Amino acid sequence: MLLTPAVIKVFSKPYRIMKKDTPRKSQPTEINHTGRRNFIKLMGIGAASLPLTGFAHINIKAASGVALITDSTDKVATSAPAQWAIRELIASLNEQGIAVRRYTSIDKSEAGSLCIVATGAGSSLGTPLLKAAGAHVPATAEALALVPGKSATRQVIIAAGHDERGLVYALLELADRVNNGDSSLSALRVSKPVIEQPANKVRGLNRLFVSDVEDKPWYNDREMWPKYLTMLASQRFNRFNLSMGIGYDFLQQVTDAYFLFAYPFLVSVPGYDVRVAELPGAERDNNLAMLKFISEQTVARGMEFRLGIWMHGYEWLRTTNANYNIKGLTKETQGPYCRDALRMLLQACPAISGITFRVHGESGVNEGSYDFWKTVFDGIKTCGRVVEIDMHSKGIDQPMLDTALSVGVPVTVSPKFWAEHMGMPYHQADIRSLEIPKPNKQTSGLMALSDGARSFMRYGYGDLLKEDRKFDVLTRIWPGTQRLLLWGDPVTGAAQSRIFSFCGSAGVELMEPLSFKGRRGSGIAGDRCGYADASLKPQWDWEKYLYSLRVFGRTLYNPDTEPDVWNRYLRKQFGPGAPDTQLALASATRILPTVLTAHAASAGNNNYWPEMYTNMPICNAKIKHPYSDSPAPRVFGNVSPLDPQLFLSINEFIAELLKSDHSGKYTPIEVAQWIEDHADTANKHLAQAAIKSTNKDKPEYRRMSIDVAMQVGLGKFFGAKLRAGALYSIYEQTQDRIALEESLKVYRAAREHWNTLANSVKDVYKKDVTAGELTYLRGHWLDRLPAMDEDIEAVAKLLTDAKPATGARPANVASAVNKCLEKPQRLALTGHHKNPKKFKAGTDVEIAIAFNKAPKTAKLYYRHVNQGERYETADMKAIGNTFKATIPSAYSNSPYPLEYYFELKQNPSTATLYPGFGSELKDQPYFVMRKA
Repeated sequence: MLLTPAVIKVFSKPYRIMKKDTPRKSQPTEINHTGRRNFIKLMGIGAASLPLTGFAHINIKAASGVALITDSTDKVATSAPAQWAIRELIASLNEQGIAVRRYTSIDKSEAGSLCIVATGAGSSLGTPLLKAAGAHVPATAEALALVPGKSATRQVIIAAGHDERGLVYALLELADRVNNGDSSLSALRVSKPVIEQPANKVRGLNRLFVSDVEDKPWYNDREMWPKYLTMLASQRFNRFNLSMGIGYDFLQQVTDAYFLFAYPFLVSVPGYDVRVAELPGAERDNNLAMLKFISEQTVARGMEFRLGIWMHGYEWLRTTNANYNIKGLTKETQGPYCRDALRMLLQACPAISGITFRVHGESGVNEGSYDFWKTVFDGIKTCGRVVEIDMHSKGIDQPMLDTALSVGVPVTVSPKFWAEHMGMPYHQADIRSLEIPKPNKQTSGLMALSDGARSFMRYGYGDLLKEDRKFDVLTRIWPGTQRLLLWGDPVTGAAQSRIFSFCGSAGVELMEPLSFKGRRGSGIAGDRCGYADASLKPQWDWEKYLYSLRVFGRTLYNPDTEPDVWNRYLRKQFGPGAPDTQLALASATRILPTVLTAHAASAGNNNYWPEMYTNMPICNAKIKHPYSDSPAPRVFGNVSPLDPQLFLSINEFIAELLKSDHSGKYTPIEVAQWIEDHADTANKHLAQAAIKSTNKDKPEYRRMSIDVAMQVGLGKFFGAKLRAGALYSIYEQTQDRIALEESLKVYRAAREHWNTLANSVKDVYKKDVTAGELTYLRGHWLDRLPAMDEDIEAVAKLLTDAKPATGARPANVASAVNKCLEKPQRLALTGHHKNPKKFKAGTDVEIAIAFNKAPKTAKLYYRHVNQGERYETADMKAIGNTFKATIPSAYSNSPYPLEYYFELKQNPSTATLYPGFGSELKDQPYFVMRKA
């Protein structure tokens, strides 16, 4: 029987019962853990009617009921993950005061109740219901359907999945509607069929352990993990990766070594006296127990659990004060020990289905050490089950791939997306010249490959995307651009979703917000979000980013996700202010990735942190800064875009401008305008959200409004600084005094934007927010002002010393100055091009593009989808308003797909690229053809 009209409400232990009309704040009657099942039995409730964990209290009030139907013979619906999701749905309904009965068939259910059928798409229950409703679940892994249906005289909601995970998603979608709805029953209304299938096979989130101080609390938090993992499953992440040993890139000056060489922190391997000298055995055993718990909780929710072991070196170099040290290991025993420890770890934690390895020199092992890795991989080969090998791609070569493939398990290689940052939503068309291998460069030792012949693999997909590859390619997003501030943009999310399957790639893994917080011994106990204002702290750090992860996860699964998925969450948080909040966050989210794409002061997240930017001098190259991998001389105007194929550096742009010879590449002034427009749009909608929103005193609104305003300030700062840098470059190339005057004026305006945003959070964020031990990886926005002032002073001194202007200014110089201050205009042409999408290798590939109004000239740029190569060009032949060119058969005879785009010119100074980014700056700016 069901407690009627009482409702079982599910929370967390200990278990409580509230009697009828008991106020929420009164003390409930306690029921101990042992008595819970007896209580359930006493009341006549089957165990399946309740979640298996949590506490219950009874709120006696009238409530409409739900009949939840599952067929006991349905293997999908009776699977453990699906049963967990059913319990989640019941808990959500109970929380809203809705009683739930469970049945095995519709005809046995209580008349008048809302009937939900949880079913596998191919089950004896689900198949006829879906057929009668005219709905079909795609025969694709993780596909789902939510369909209004009918059985005899009963109206039903069919929640169906092609497989376990698909059904889990369908049920969690219903639970999410209840959790974020005004009225739980109306929230469950399905007016039209919802049929979805995943755009990306892998949708992963990566949480990094890098700080003894900041990360040990969440690692050991048994209350947090179930809630966190439920959130991930609800947003349709299907993989969770817990990474260890990524706190340091090189084993020098180590201070915080917890989990750095992970094995002895987790297991004591028989036959080896390898240990962490300062670690009690009980703590080691608890670490393993927690890993087992986390991995099992992940799998229970229908997700895969992956463990990242990023470090295989064990000797700390140039180190005097490490908190933990490895004892008992030698170079001779290193490989066998790692093999046996890995095997032991996998056997102790059977829920682990894959291991992520860093196999380049930053692993602590010399590149090219194939025998070492073969020994380590034998730990996987002999563990007793199939465990996937995932290798970080930096420095990887064919012998390393062959070593992994020889194990006989699935192999994935995971390159970086936009180096160690987040860029615009496409794969960069080319890499920086700094990463292109130098001919005849001799390298050896730790970084023999990634600093040498394989340097083009450092920051992108490199040469991994051959059509006949025997491994998966998984993009991984690193956390350099933005670590702290709230983000979320459905347009960007959808665009990213469409490119993470690029040329057959498997999907993406995101290093979550706050990754590398407290890295390299910089951890500070307390709030990981960095708040000085305690009223802004969430209970758990990830709760700040619930909207970010909702938008990212759901668009990653389906780029055409209905907007109500995020709108309902915002409506619950902000009421009538939800639409403007969504638009404010969307525009703010686009600012820093745009900056990163066009202006990459460093490819490394250890150097370049645009969110808390360390100023790079426009003028005085002697001012200290961290941008060691920027082209020399290392000043602002010389910084390379991270995609130099499509974007111009400041100095390149000014050289073109003064010569009136434009390549069609995107200019720093266009980028400045984009981010200024994003900032203005975000600011406008934030102002409207402030007028319309409810709950403005709550931390959710305050966190959002603070972070959006900060990103608005960052957009205004970078927009102004890009203009100032361009004006200064005019001065450098022409000695024009007016250009220098304007540069100084705009530079001071940029500095004022920074000063405003920094002071606005003076008491919001801590004075020392840390992502590393070095000054440019920690501190506060206010700390960045002195370096700006020093460089501004240097520009001012130049102006003081500059000769007064005499005579008429050259027209090209005056025009260039004006163009740096104005809103830029780009040649607009309407092209008609049918992308062949497929080509036959070894044959000529004809490419044609037509125009309503043709440009003067058109040039085809094409390249194999291989970042180790540079683009080829072909002048296109005009036939009326159509231009044609041929990619020769010798070039198409390749194992790679092809990518191409067009440069169009009206005259030497007026040019554009096609297809470009589109009006929303979200489109892939080139075409791709796969081999037939």
